[in-house]
Amino acid sequence: MYGALRQFFRSLGYQEVETPALVPAPGMEPHISAFSVAYVPEMESASARTLYLHTSPEYAMKRLLASGSGPIFQICKVFRNGELSSAHNPEFTLLEFYRSDADYGQIMSDLERALEQVERAVGRARVFGEVPYQRITVRDAVLRHAGVDLRLCPDAASLHAAAKKAGLAVPSASSFEDVFFHLFLQKVEPQLGREKPTYLVDYPAAMASLARLKPGDAQVAERFELYVRGAELANGFSELTDATEQRRRLMDEQALRRISGKPVYPLDERFLGAVGRLPPCAGVAVGLDRVLMLLLGAQSIDEVLLFPAREFL
Repeated sequence: MYGALRQFFRSLGYQEVETPALVPAPGMEPHISAFSVAYVPEMESASARTLYLHTSPEYAMKRLLASGSGPIFQICKVFRNGELSSAHNPEFTLLEFYRSDADYGQIMSDLERALEQVERAVGRARVFGEVPYQRITVRDAVLRHAGVDLRLCPDAASLHAAAKKAGLAVPSASSFEDVFFHLFLQKVEPQLGREKPTYLVDYPAAMASLARLKPGDAQVAERFELYVRGAELANGFSELTDATEQRRRLMDEQALRRISGKPVYPLDERFLGAVGRLPPCAGVAVGLDRVLMLLLGAQSIDEVLLFPAREFL
């Protein structure tokens, strides 16, 4: 699988890169927790501090894009605290790639072709099928499967009321994203990608802190996720290139983490300094363990890992 991916991306002019797993600031997503690491100095030039294992190489790869790298990709281990289930392992493998002078539509096309090559290389099952994949907006998917119109629900309170009226068991929550995920996981996600791979596109603007807003429709952002047989495989978007707006969004996520009682991570000032220098670009992160699960017909992520964390947790 890795060999097929490397050959494919090199054929398109992507350069493979490697970025640090140990970072001063992890991703700020409210629903993702990082592993913290105590740095204990043994030399006079350093001072004690908390570092983190990265939850994604995104910040570092965007700094490379801002410095003129051109199209880049990376296959790496990432770490997310507390995630352990049949589809989750706290350490897993991520493919992440970015292209300059592109939007999320072009990245979706590259991802389709990459998965086509992986399927040929592994050769166990026909999972991904013909391209292009099906595309459906978040609004249409939620309306179809849950009976809730997101256009009429601009905040957490209105979305909670609409979900309750539709007969869904959605507890009160502090944010729009919390309410959305309760609704989404119950009614929408299990139905996605059943007949053919499906891109869920155009997320509510409040749920895409690193993505640019869709031109002509500021209520949604150019974010997508790929679903196959009810499983989420990838998350990508057209990248935000406004440094001031990016800082505001990350500070909003800090506030959400604080309200929910989760650790509040520092802002990555080097990343923020690079955002304003980004060219128009887009990128995506792909969970390769889940891709392999589908191709091999595995029911648990443990089946595709030589040393699953469940051995010692």
